[in-house]
Amino acid sequence: MRSVTYSMSISLDGYIVGPDGGFDWTAPDEDVFRFWIDEIRGVGVHLMGRRLYETMLYWETADQDPSLDAAMLEWAALWKPLPKVVFSTTLSEVQGNARLASGSPAAEIERLRAEPGEGEIAIGGATLAAEAAAAGLIDEYRAMVHPVLVGGGTPFFPRHERRVDLELVETRTFSSRVVYLRHRVVR
Repeated sequence: MRSVTYSMSISLDGYIVGPDGGFDWTAPDEDVFRFWIDEIRGVGVHLMGRRLYETMLYWETADQDPSLDAAMLEWAALWKPLPKVVFSTTLSEVQGNARLASGSPAAEIERLRAEPGEGEIAIGGATLAAEAAAAGLIDEYRAMVHPVLVGGGTPFFPRHERRVDLELVETRTFSSRVVYLRHRVVR
């Protein structure tokens, strides 16, 4: 069965965006960007909410930007063909290799798990991840922890009233002092 992963950059105090909605502190250095490139290779489909979709829309045409370096072109070449499922109540259409979801995140994940397919089912976006977590559908939490305290905003971890035991399966510290933490849900 395909695993469901939730992976995003977070501040040390646990937020994916600050109180002003900013996330400029997540700009990856070369090593972190290379890590994200390697991680996306294992993804078979990416689920995201409207805000993340709109942020990532740049990469649908980024390969036409002559100022991009080789790593950015490599990311664009991997991201553009990747199937994406967008959950939104305000969008009426999406671009690229994306489709609007018609059901709940839980129903979509169960449908994707039942279909033949390669690669992980990746979730991006805290609101969407919170719904999947509430249904017990996340298999791994992957946090790229940045050395900054933003003091509030959108939390990485969903706020729910159930315990989830985790097993640390990987860590990595980058030269930029960013720390990657990968935890598997213990079932």
